[in-house]
Amino acid sequence: QILCGFSVEEIADAFLSKPETIKKRLHRARVKLRNDSFQIRELNNAEIASRSEAVLKTLYLLFNEGYFSKTNDRQIRKDLCAEAVRLNLMLTENTLTNTPQANALLALMCYQSSRLEARVDHEGKVILFDEQDKTLWDQSLIEKGHYYLVNACTGNEVSGYHLEAGIAYWHTTPADKNKWQHILQLYNQLILAEYSHVTALNRVFAFARVYGPEEGIREAAKLTLADGSDYHALLGYLYAGVDTSKAITHYRQAIKQSKSEAEKQALVRETERLSFG
Repeated sequence: QILCGFSVEEIADAFLSKPETIKKRLHRARVKLRNDSFQIRELNNAEIASRSEAVLKTLYLLFNEGYFSKTNDRQIRKDLCAEAVRLNLMLTENTLTNTPQANALLALMCYQSSRLEARVDHEGKVILFDEQDKTLWDQSLIEKGHYYLVNACTGNEVSGYHLEAGIAYWHTTPADKNKWQHILQLYNQLILAEYSHVTALNRVFAFARVYGPEEGIREAAKLTLADGSDYHALLGYLYAGVDTSKAITHYRQAIKQSKSEAEKQALVRETERLSFG
């Protein structure tokens, strides 16, 4: 809340939680800081190491809010993405914080940032991945992503940031015919390491790209996630080539449940495309 300037709603969305839950957590944190007489001071090496995970998670969530905001009128907020990259870069430039995880996270940010210009049109409308103009992807950022991903591959630990960076890497290689198999394998590892419903839905999307939309629909049914705009948006996408009526029903449900105006507009366009051919 202090570093990123997030509202309670934005924090709740980032942690896939309810605003009331976040309010209670923030209150407990303030009480703890007061009771411990917290002071800003120089940290020793052990303290820096113990806090690095929380710092990286904060930067990850800051970038995510910029890359795909669900609580703002603009779905893409480049200023937040740029600030997350800047702070992460500072970590990799300091010997005390230049860890494999920090490099993996920076690689992920570089890969994702490389596609920012292609994700919206001149009117600010969101462009889906398959419809993006690949010539607008920033190749210099993709190369930087390669550089930091190589730097991340030291030691034996494979973090969630490593796996997500690997997924983002394959997204930047549209010509590779086996890329979705590679992406699915990485999601299989990620969902075991750090389960979330977002990861589960993304894995189903990759699963459908490998085995087809009908198999993807059956895989989605196993999740028991019968609610949420992301779930219905995914099913709308999967049903689009199988059952237009069901696709429209799911898209309309996603529109109802979405908190993002930009996302709603994108879903409305898909619904109209299916309705009117």
